Order: sequence, then C-alpha cells, then structure tokens
Amino acid sequence: MTTATVAPVYAGRSHALPSAASPPRRRPGRNVPPASRRAPRRAGPAGRHGEWDEQDARDAEQLSKNKVTHILSVHDSARPMLEGVKYLCIPAADSPSQNLTRHFKESIKFIHECRLRGEGCLVHCLAGVSRSVTLVIAYIMTVTDFGWEDALHTVRAGRACANPNLGFQRQLEEFEKHEVHQYRQWLKEEYGESPLRDTEEARNILGKYKEQGRAESQPGARRWSSFPVLPPLAYSHYTTET
Repeated sequence: MTTATVAPVYAGRSHALPSAASPPRRRPGRNVPPASRRAPRRAGPAGRHGEWDEQDARDAEQLSKNKVTHILSVHDSARPMLEGVKYLCIPAADSPSQNLTRHFKESIKFIHECRLRGEGCLVHCLAGVSRSVTLVIAYIMTVTDFGWEDALHTVRAGRACANPNLGFQRQLEEFEKHEVHQYRQWLKEEYGESPLRDTEEARNILGKYKEQGRAESQPGARRWSSFPVLPPLAYSHYTTET
C-alpha cells in the first residue's frame, strides 16, 4: 500500500544488498530482473510492495531503515538470522507437491498482527517468485475480497516476475473455493474490524495495473509506466524451483 496508515509488507526478492550469501541461480521460465535494475519499494499487502530475498533478510541496516521488525522466511533452510527481529520460519521447497496451504493461517496471523501494530513485515524465500509470493497472495485474499488471480495480478503490479508454481496455484485456487471465506470470518472475529484500507487500496492498484496493461497492449503503444502488461498464467512455463 502507499498510504501512511498502512504498514509495509515486503515479499520475496528485489534489489541486491550486501551479503555473504551467494545469489540464487536463475531458472528458465523465471523472469527475475538483474540486481542492477531492482529497487526497494514500501507498501502494504496488496502487491505494490518491495520483494526481497535471503540476502536482503540479512541486511540489518536496510531492515531498520524500512522499519522491518518481523521476517517471514519460507524456503528449504529457513532459520532466524538476526537478533532483535521476530521470525516465523517455514521450511518449504518450491515444488508443486509442497503443501503451503497448511501454513496459510500462521502466516496470515504473523503478518496481520505485525501490521496492526504499525510495523513492517518482510516475507522472503530465495528468489521471490513462488513461495513467498504464494503466502502474500493468501494474505491479500484474506484481507480483501479478491480471488487468487486478482491477488496475483496485484502482486505483479510491483513484482512482474511473481509466478507461483503450478502446485501453489492449484492450492490458491482451492483456498479460494473452499476456505477463504472462513479465513475472512476468522480474521474478523479474532481482530475485529480492520483499521487498514486494504480492499480499497488493492482495487486501486489492480485497476491501474489492468488499465496500463490494456494501454500497452495497443499497437504502437509506448511503455512509460512501472506497471507491466498483464502476463498470461501459462502453467507450462513454470519451473519447480526458485
């Protein structure tokens, strides 16, 4: 989100920050931008957020600058790395067979409680393409009335390469069909009416994203905005690793 009333949520991977960790390998079909073209972005849950990786999660100076107090780490070797930061670590592979749905509730609770306190939460995996994006999409679906595809497109407004793998997409689709309504009710009962304007801001972001996508799809149109053209959900182009 872009208003001062909404605490930032960060997800995945964006700019390269100093770190002893080696950068993850790039995989065919994963449109991860070069480090020199990535930059941080403050925002709330509805997608126009900076996306970080494990390297960024080690940079105490940048985390402090962006008022990040909570880190949700979701990858094969997720573990706490810094003192003075609250962690939720979820060991998970970027495989279509990995069950991320069972981690949705604890992730949503972790992010939401952080935001209600006016603090910032970083959600990261290794490449910021699949695992962390999936958890952020589930959160967006819960705090708005979005289905999974609108939530994904909202994330892509700030993170063009966001592509949950096929298995995670199916889990999000099942979440939309069978569970998200109960999750929304649970969130309301647990925390009351939210002071955050998530649905309104998410709709604004998604509307601008789609509008720009339509404009840029016209023959001869010039690309001038940070909003990318709506990409198709081409399942066959996804790899199984970030």
